[in-house]
Amino acid sequence: MTTAQALIAFALAAGLLTITPGLDTALILRTAAAEGWRRAAAVSVGIGLGCLAWGAAAAFGAGALLVASHAAYTILKWAGAAYLVWLGVDLLRRPRERFETGASAAPPAGGLAAALAKGLWNNLLNPKVGVFYVSFLPQFIPAGASPAAFGLLLTAIHVVMGLAWAGGLILATAPIARVLRRPGVVRWLDRATGGVFLAFGVRIALERR
Repeated sequence: MTTAQALIAFALAAGLLTITPGLDTALILRTAAAEGWRRAAAVSVGIGLGCLAWGAAAAFGAGALLVASHAAYTILKWAGAAYLVWLGVDLLRRPRERFETGASAAPPAGGLAAALAKGLWNNLLNPKVGVFYVSFLPQFIPAGASPAAFGLLLTAIHVVMGLAWAGGLILATAPIARVLRRPGVVRWLDRATGGVFLAFGVRIALERR
């Protein structure tokens, strides 16, 4: 895989992951609806910082394994492939019908720093984010590239995508929330993302170093 191919493939997978509704989307929409755009923006920055922390840990930790050991590379490769296939099959078999944002929740006390911390801890305390980065990032590192440096680059791309999407969510809180409550919309997103993850998982399993 060349550098350009790796970046394009990662952008496609990460882009679908970003727009597929999850805990982060719910938190941003809920905060924007109940507490205003400033606190929602602070929450989004906190989520981005959490992603950077997980991504840096994955890039340096997995990067050291990839450089030090061919056996570790093989184990990580198969673990990543299995995880992506599992995610893909699960999304294809059990797509959600709708997505509840919980926007009616009462606004909590605290300023922008508290909102940023809420987004940060929401991400840092979610082990699924760490598992995703550890299994996902190494699969998009081209031959000859520094695993740590390229992993950080991929993480930064994902964070920028996330912040851009969060900005769109905040600007269109009510319309986006209504769309996500329609039966079929989230189901389609889940299936599209599941198909991409399944394809990447199979491709990774068949790829040689």
